[in-house]
Amino acid sequence: MTKDYPPLKSVPGFSWLGINLGIKENAPDFGVIASECKCSSAGVFTRNNMPGAPIIVGREHLQDGQLQAIAVNSKIANVATGQAGIEDAKNMCRWTAAALGIAPELVLPSSTGVIGQRLPMDKIQTGCESIPEKLGSDPEFIENFARAIMTTDTHPKWHCVSIDNVTLLGVAKGAGMVEPDMATMLSYFVTDAQMSPELLQQMLKRVVNKSFNRLSIDSDTSTSDTVIIMANGLADVVDAENFENKFTEAAVSLAKQITRDGEGSKKLIELTVSGASSQQMALKVAKSIINSPLVKTAIHGADPNWGRFVMAVGKVFEYPVSLDDLSIRFGSGGHGMNVNAENLESKKVNLDAISKYLQNNEIQLEVIVGNGSYAETVWGCDLTKEYIEINAFYTT
Repeated sequence: MTKDYPPLKSVPGFSWLGINLGIKENAPDFGVIASECKCSSAGVFTRNNMPGAPIIVGREHLQDGQLQAIAVNSKIANVATGQAGIEDAKNMCRWTAAALGIAPELVLPSSTGVIGQRLPMDKIQTGCESIPEKLGSDPEFIENFARAIMTTDTHPKWHCVSIDNVTLLGVAKGAGMVEPDMATMLSYFVTDAQMSPELLQQMLKRVVNKSFNRLSIDSDTSTSDTVIIMANGLADVVDAENFENKFTEAAVSLAKQITRDGEGSKKLIELTVSGASSQQMALKVAKSIINSPLVKTAIHGADPNWGRFVMAVGKVFEYPVSLDDLSIRFGSGGHGMNVNAENLESKKVNLDAISKYLQNNEIQLEVIVGNGSYAETVWGCDLTKEYIEINAFYTT
């Protein structure tokens, strides 16, 4: 088990695998989650108008709210591959289903990686045929799966919680092309709770909106974003409100892990916009700030250039903010530093203190835009030279 990672706990009735099929040179590149019985299931997918073939097939398979397995490959996204790519995704489902003795419609396919390349289906088929002998439920199998779905991630990501007498486990990947709705982000949750597909779908949308749809790395919405939850019902019925709270906690944890692992990133940024006149205003302004390359580079360099925040607020044309109502707070609690018109006038702004604060690995910011009662929190990361190097030579 990897040191210094959150503890992993198996969920009754679920098995996992993560193996190398030769899509990547050495690392795991194919993963499967399988349940011993049909699961109530729900999903949320990218809103990109060029969705990958697995998204198209996955939406079809989820229409009745039932799944029993998920099959994922990394390195190649199976996007912009036309009808042939759709057939490849369906074949991944057929071969996985045959290996598990279930219907193909109970398998959800996922792929992540480079756009515009066909999958090596001979390798995929060989991998699917080996599923029964390589599945396992111990934590090391879960970690192998988490590693198999990685692309530019530097480490696997998971979060496990107990709710009353049930277990919820989430595994995710994501490091770049991240701007929800949602992120180049695959995230899979499994639980032994009893819950209807209808309730799960409603709950998942609320959870995603509070977590994955509040993170951003580079403002690019992926073609492959997927969040799935499968509930096999092997445990008792759980209190829905308590379950949703813990589900949200797990999703926020994974969202932060993704943001912290942003391609080349050094700093995690948590930004709250408060005092807004509506939720839409708060979120729009927050996204404008967290996505600004000028803000992100200033934070990376610990440059106390608060004027970039003013710019990012001001470019949200539909929600004008008066300078007299604008306040920028660096840090949290009683030790935070405020920049506003009054402090500027009285020369109370300590730029050196702000610069020192911005040297931290985790940055908390609050931008107050008025006297309204709405606030939104989003997460992002700094923009570094490494991000450019990773993406300038992604396929070469």
